[in-house]
Amino acid sequence: QVQLVESGGGLVQPGGSLRLSCAASGSGFSIYALGWYRQAPQKQRELVAQIRNGGSTNYADSVKGRFTISRDNAKNSVYLQMNSLEPEDTAVYYCAAGYFGLPPRYWGQGTQVTVSS
Repeated sequence: QVQLVESGGGLVQPGGSLRLSCAASGSGFSIYALGWYRQAPQKQRELVAQIRNGGSTNYADSVKGRFTISRDNAKNSVYLQMNSLEPEDTAVYYCAAGYFGLPPRYWGQGTQVTVSS
């Protein structure tokens, strides 16, 4: 069982940056693929970035070149560095963990990111 807690969300102006963190407790963290998802109002939840236990990453086309996902297994944590933020990035961001290629097994509670002037 893994519990995930996100932090780092907030209000930022367009062009600004935020760094989201997700801290995990429980066992098995290092074997899971970790992902950041987001859900904007009246839209479906979408995968933003994912990092496998070996370190390989993939990103949604809309965030490539602007967002970077990383993990620190020693700290049981995963991060999302978000640069050049746009109003379209406004959403609740969720951390998730699970086996690669399958739906996530564990979800955090979400953290709000609002990009607005």
